[in-house]
Amino acid sequence: MKLDPETDLTFTRTLNAPRHLLWECWTTPEHIKNFFVPKPHGIEACEIDLRVGGRFNTTMNVDGNIMENKGVFLEVVDQERLVFTDAYSEGWKPAADPFMTAIVEFADDGKGGTTYTATARHRSPEARQAHENMGFYDGWGTVATQLEEYAQSLE
Repeated sequence: MKLDPETDLTFTRTLNAPRHLLWECWTTPEHIKNFFVPKPHGIEACEIDLRVGGRFNTTMNVDGNIMENKGVFLEVVDQERLVFTDAYSEGWKPAADPFMTAIVEFADDGKGGTTYTATARHRSPEARQAHENMGFYDGWGTVATQLEEYAQSLE
């Protein structure tokens, strides 16, 4: 995948957890609630229909503000890649003001861990910059750490 530095944000980290557990965490609503947003914020609800066109809806609680995010999966490659967006909701209903498309990739690192890559693609350089200013690297990095710790607790 060729990244566009004008509109894409990405980072890669090696997580000390097996790929199959990280995949399970990302594809199970009960697990999503344990890592998906940086603590102390939380996920109030999550709905997953793990198929292309299936829903990926989350309700976040950020400092007491409830934020609903409706989206769909664009690509699902078992234990390798999830692509989801808020540009559409279930039934391919276009969103009024989409924020991003996310790509999460998992690969064995050859040592029992997982190379984890998270990419956020935006519709404009301004949207990308706004996401970076919101704390993309710190926030998504914190989520990766929470994911690793949570997955380790499941082993």
